[in-house]
Amino acid sequence: MSQRHHQKAIESLAQRITEHQEKIRLESEKSFPDEGLIKHWEKEIRAFDKAIQQARKRLGQ
Repeated sequence: MSQRHHQKAIESLAQRITEHQEKIRLESEKSFPDEGLIKHWEKEIRAFDKAIQQARKRLGQ
């Protein structure tokens, strides 16, 4: 895959992480936050981060 493809994937994943962090912040502010949902988003953030690290490795970063 091209370098541009990997860079675009990194940017997309970073955006998804930001979106999930905002979802977690908003859910945490509720009177009765859904801990299961928060854990799900945290798990997805870890998966996105892992994918970013793999893409960076392929780019030689």
